[in-house]
Amino acid sequence: MSRRPVVPPFRLVASALAAAALLTTAACSDDGAATTAADTAADQARAAERDIAEQAPTGSPTGSATASPSALTESGAKAALLTETDLEGGWNQVRDAGKWRDSMLIGQVDVAQFLTGKADASDCQELVDGLYGEDLLGKPSGASALTGFQQGDSRLLEQVAAYDRAALDDRLKWMASLPQKCDQFTLDGSGGGERTVQVTEVSVPEVGDARQGLHVTVRGDADGGPATLSLMVTAVRVGDSAVTVTGGGLDGDQKDSVEQATQAGAERLRTVLDGGTPSPQPTDLD
Repeated sequence: MSRRPVVPPFRLVASALAAAALLTTAACSDDGAATTAADTAADQARAAERDIAEQAPTGSPTGSATASPSALTESGAKAALLTETDLEGGWNQVRDAGKWRDSMLIGQVDVAQFLTGKADASDCQELVDGLYGEDLLGKPSGASALTGFQQGDSRLLEQVAAYDRAALDDRLKWMASLPQKCDQFTLDGSGGGERTVQVTEVSVPEVGDARQGLHVTVRGDADGGPATLSLMVTAVRVGDSAVTVTGGGLDGDQKDSVEQATQAGAERLRTVLDGGTPSPQPTDLD
């Protein structure tokens, strides 16, 4: 622990100022001496003020500096994960969320449909691949943890992870460009079936340091009949870390639950990075 700098007591300041006043009064008896004594007194007063300023503690008006967020650890990432009590609507936490994959997201983007060519098509391919692999923000650079919840045929998945700050900001900008680049395109499935994909931007709760959200619908065939997969995905940066929430399914995108999870997840992550402990703690289902 660092020692607080010793601030000169008030009586020393008062003595210095009193001495200056006496010198000034005494100097009034002689014009030439008065100038010299007054200058000396002023110099002494300024020197006393400088000593006080140099020895006084620096920082915020309250005397304490704002602490920067700490690095995310493995235990911190797990502590930041959502719990069932953070969600409304009967969501049940599951054990196999890390194995979730939706086959409607498997396929190759039809490049011929893109007026601007392969550049935009590759971005759209990266989008569907990222949704399928649950790594839309790229590979974490540090600690990470993941949890999932289920409600009927709908799923909600959350990931908390540490990233490189510059790469994370670039990824959020990339997400913001997708509604224009990937407005609508065709995904050719492995079985020969075609799926129509639409991408739009969605609002994200005002939490964290930066944020971005997308709504993705995939229309095609599933289990021998027509189906529409609706997903809402949000990403929120908190310091050098981020929380990503993906929710939806064949029953809709679960917008309200995703927004609730996004806000609660970002707040839990902020608490962890600030050195606190979110309550309640997540259930260990690993």
